Amino acid sequence: MLRFLRLGLFALGLNLAWAEPLTVATYNIENYGPADRMTEAGFRKDYPKPENEKRALRSVIRALNADVLVLQEMGPQIYLDELRRDLKAEGLDYPHAALATAADADRHVALLSRVPLKSVTTHTDLQFNYFGAKETVKRGLLEATVTTSAGDVTIFAVHLKSRFTERPDDPGCAIRRAGEATAIRDAVLKKFPAPADARFLILGDCNDSKASKALEHLQQRGKTEVAKLLPAADSRGDSWTHDYRREESYTHVDHILVSPGLRASVPAGVARIFDGEGVRSASDSTVR
Repeated sequence: MLRFLRLGLFALGLNLAWAEPLTVATYNIENYGPADRMTEAGFRKDYPKPENEKRALRSVIRALNADVLVLQEMGPQIYLDELRRDLKAEGLDYPHAALATAADADRHVALLSRVPLKSVTTHTDLQFNYFGAKETVKRGLLEATVTTSAGDVTIFAVHLKSRFTERPDDPGCAIRRAGEATAIRDAVLKKFPAPADARFLILGDCNDSKASKALEHLQQRGKTEVAKLLPAADSRGDSWTHDYRREESYTHVDHILVSPGLRASVPAGVARIFDGEGVRSASDSTVR
């Protein structure tokens, strides 16, 4: 069995003028729904997420206490409803939520929010060229605008293609992720053609490093700076968000990017990797 550990709870605090600080986070919650799993009884297909993992996950989310929480690998709507219900029973209420339904029928991008959602759009038709054919962004793009007393902030929640592939001409799916990132970037620029004056974040599980073409495309188009990649570290100064246990390798694949128009609201220009108690048993990843 391939084993992964992700601390991908990436969190970001925004100091919005004349308003309460807003904490935005992204978290890969590792197949919150039926999935093929290795259990104590052996391999099982379409097996639910174990209750002990759900409890650990909720414990971390409660400790994080983000105002807006972007999720990757959420199951269908019934599972998002379950998570909200269980969190509320434990004292953390997210009255606003959104789920993106795209080509991947099993793993969705979702969002939980304490603050009202002014608008929500799921982009499922974002296309890019891939070896002479047209492909779409597998998990789509979830766009949500939250309302604050200092003005609106738009969140673009992403989950780029994993590194698993059967194509020898695209090992690690780097070319496909670069294509998905290009399509997402172009959608962001269609919404905000002048990023220097815009207030938005692009965040999620990018399945790629900051040196990748995918992250390069999310930050720049020609001479236009779209967004800046925020550096992040945990309480020990470590900057990895994903542990590939089979190879004992550590990578930073979860990211938050901020528009030039919102950059001044990010304290010290950095995000934070949450590494509180229980995070290693809760999921596949965490950043804020």
